[in-house]
Formats: sequence, structure tokens, C-alpha cells
Amino acid sequence: MRADTLFTGGRIHTGDPGDPVTHALAVSSGRVSALGDAALALRGPGTEVVDLAGGSLLPSWGDGHVHPLLGGIGLRGVPVRDCTSLDEVVEAVRRWAGENPDAEWIRGDAFDPWLAEGGLFDARLLDAVVPDRPVLLRTMDHHTGWANTEALRRGGFTAGSPQPENGEVVRRPDGEPLGTLREFGALDPLLRLVPEPGPEEQLAALRDTTAALAAAGITWVQDAWVEPAQVGVWIAAARAGALSVRAGLGLLLQPDGWRERLPGLAADRARVAAEGAGQLTAHSVKFFADGVVESGTAALLEPYADCPHSHGSANWRPADLADAVTAVDALGFQPHIHAIGDRGVKLALDAIEAAARRNGPRDRRPVIAHVQLVDPADLPRFAELGVIANFEPLWAQTDPLMTELTLPRLGPARGARQYRIAALLASGARVSFGSDWPVTRYEPLAGIATAVTRQTPQGVPAGGWLPEERISLTQALTAYSAGVAHQAFEDELWGVLRPGLRADLVQLAADPHTVPPGELPGVPVLGTWLGGRPTHRTALAPAGG
Repeated sequence: MRADTLFTGGRIHTGDPGDPVTHALAVSSGRVSALGDAALALRGPGTEVVDLAGGSLLPSWGDGHVHPLLGGIGLRGVPVRDCTSLDEVVEAVRRWAGENPDAEWIRGDAFDPWLAEGGLFDARLLDAVVPDRPVLLRTMDHHTGWANTEALRRGGFTAGSPQPENGEVVRRPDGEPLGTLREFGALDPLLRLVPEPGPEEQLAALRDTTAALAAAGITWVQDAWVEPAQVGVWIAAARAGALSVRAGLGLLLQPDGWRERLPGLAADRARVAAEGAGQLTAHSVKFFADGVVESGTAALLEPYADCPHSHGSANWRPADLADAVTAVDALGFQPHIHAIGDRGVKLALDAIEAAARRNGPRDRRPVIAHVQLVDPADLPRFAELGVIANFEPLWAQTDPLMTELTLPRLGPARGARQYRIAALLASGARVSFGSDWPVTRYEPLAGIATAVTRQTPQGVPAGGWLPEERISLTQALTAYSAGVAHQAFEDELWGVLRPGLRADLVQLAADPHTVPPGELPGVPVLGTWLGGRPTHRTALAPAGG
């Protein structure tokens, strides 16, 4: 056997505890064919030699919870993501509206929810620059929207309109809508009015975002929010060769009419298997158990500290969630449940437990995503039920979202038990990592740095926030590789570098084990290989024959 590609000249971290570090790796026909001296022996005529130049090679990373299509489309609107004040957002809206006079709706995604005091955004600020066309902006968590008066009018929100189910229209003292919409019950009436982007625009969004993910060292993603019309977009992108990653599609299931949707889930899964060009699967179903803390919609066991009459919002009635999770589990799907608050997490665990009890044992690998706040009594249930805790590690820091919105709403006692990554690992639970992009950055090295330090990029606080929940670099790397591969039901295919497994690789300019953890986000990703095929290379990644 001859190696198609040979990597040497640096440290190769395999992720395999039995053989953790080696000096050479050979790839043949898309698979790891040998390690160490045995790999060097496979060099022959035509073998491409990649000189790591003192850097490193690792198992590539996955993203266990991300939104490539949603985020890619959203960022093609008003560029509000990097705005640092309300004035900047309003100016960006004014400029974009002027440059796009034919746009029926003005849309923008992923601005920071702490830019307005208390997360309350006033329609009149947007009215001042765009009074005659609807404007709808969404915060980086996608659970809060900022609408102008024309958008509110088109959505049917007036002083006399009732509050929507599973959502909130924030109102002024006189009853008129303020302009802040919370959760999907309030957002959906407007979102349904927004014209869908055309097929070419959606295809371009997937092409661009998956290329960016590959450039960050990622080879597999869980799209954690796929609506029925989007299944065909993913399939078209795969068939057109537009995807730089493999993807699992999380098919969205909402409370309204969920039973009628079940046959469609099974049909979508079969269609993806038949038409996904070997790059797609659709064995996950996405649920939203609750909202988010910063908007006061995460479901809590005890009231919010700043709103003693509110426990937040559960999007499903407990019995309905248990029935729905049991139903999709019976069809062989993997439940993937967004749960932020401790009551939301409990509801998700209860539903998974009900499914296991009713349907009997099987390798189901249910996922609870985000896991911000867990009741201490529920920590051992993750391992007991085989639940994968999918964390977005970048959230485990004292950034303005945490200090200005989250901590005041939770209070000190609950605030001190957030994102208990180390505790869940110690309990024996399986952990995977993701980004929830466009909510936060998709680069795994940034998430790894936060998981290891529990600090902001500026190194605050000095000893780390909740330092007992810091994890080791090896644990963090594993959560982004083997942890996500396990979530994907693909741990016999990738996640470690072992002969016979798929050559999903990431090349770094330095060995992460020799870099101060806080500096990891600055380490260049020089190359990414998906099944031995390069999906990202830089000029700094030398190769020879």
C-alpha cells in the first residue's frame, strides 16, 4: 500500500489514549493507513508529503450545535453583528436601507442583546430612519427581535392584540408594543411575512459558511434547526459539491401539530439518505424546551431574581414533550433538545427518561444542548440516561451578556452553578462541544480556550470564572472531536487518528499543548482534510512530493 499523503515534521496528537502522540501519519484512499515509522515506510512515488514544520496535526473538529444556513442567510442582511451601540445599529439600518431601496423587508441578525438596558429595544429608534418599510432585527441568541412600527403593524401587534402563545410582545405603559419581541410565538408572525431568499442565495450561504467552518478545522456539523423547506437546500448543496463539511440535519419539531409532522420527519430522513450525496444524515429531531435567561424566557425552578413573579417559559407542556420525544424515539430518531434553565433541563431529562421507559433499551444517544443551569439533583441523570451534554463553551465566561443580563436575572446562588462542564464529565456523562453560531464564534480554538481558562479574551477574571469547572486541554479537544463524533453516531469513523478510520484532520501552526491556553485562538489553522481531501489549505502549509 502506498500513502497518498504523508504528514511528518511535527507532533501528531491522535486523540487515542493508547497511542496519544506520534511523528508521522499516512493517508491512503481517504483513511488513516499507518502511524509512526510504519507511516514513513508507505512513502512512495506520487505521495504528497505535508511538512508540519514544527506544528501539529490533530483529529479534526466537529460542531455539535450550529446553524450554517440560518446564520449564513441572516448575515447577508444588515451588518449589525459587530455593532457596539444602539446608534451603530440604527446607522447600519439606515445605510443598508438606502443602499437597497427595493428590499421589501430590512433584516439583520446577531446583534448583542445587552446594547439596550434590560434588553428592551424601542421601535421608535428604527422608525426614525426607516418609517415606511418593515424592519426586523434579531439578537445573537435569536430569541429576541427588534421591530419597527411598520413590522409590528404587519404582524398584527397593536395595543389591543393579545399576547401570543409561547412568546411575549413587550409593551409600553399605555399598552402599545415597545418593539421588543421575545421567543418564537412573538417572532413567527413576522418571520412568516418575510420573503424567503431564492435558491441561489441559500446555496451561496451554505457554500460560504461551510467553507468558513472548514477553515476553522471543522469537518462535521449538526445543523440544529432545519425546517422542512430547508432539507432540499442542503440536498441541493451536497449534490452541487458546495459543502466543505459533512452535516447532520436536526429536523425541527414544534408543539403545534407535532403529531401530524411525524410522517414528514421520516420522509425527510429517507430523502436525505437517498439524495444527500453521502455528505448528509437526518437522524436528529430538534426540540426547544425553553428560551434563554437574558430575555427572561428560560424555564427556571425558582423565580427570576429581577422578576419574582416569573419562572420563565416552557415551550412544551411536560406531558406533550414526553409524548413527542417518545414518538420520535420510537421512529429511531435522536432527540436534540435545547434546554437552558434548570426547569427546562429537568423537563428534557424527564422526557428522555419517559422515552427510554416506554420504548425500551437502544443506543439512542439523546442530546440536551446548552445545559446552562442544572439542578444539582439532575446532574447524575445525564450519565444514568446516556444523555450527551452539548455545551457551547464560549458562553462560560463573564462577558457583558453574563454580567449585565444573566447574573442579575439569576442571582448569585444560581449564577455560581452555570455551565458545569467539569462536574458533568466527573459524573461520567458524555460531553460534546458546539458554537451555536451565529450566536457566538464558530472557531473551536476560541471555545477550547474558554473551556480551559473560564476567562474572557482579556484574561478576566484572573483565576477563571467558577474555576472548579475548568477542564483540561485534552478534555476540551476531545469534546470537539471524539465527543461530537459520538453524538453523530460516527465514533467508529472519525474523532481519533487510528489506522482504518477516516482521515479527518486539522493542521495547526503550533502544538496546542505548548501554547498558553489564553493564546489558543490566535494559533493559525493551516489545513483541514475531510476523508483525506483538503477542504482548507493556507500558503503557510507546505507540501512536497
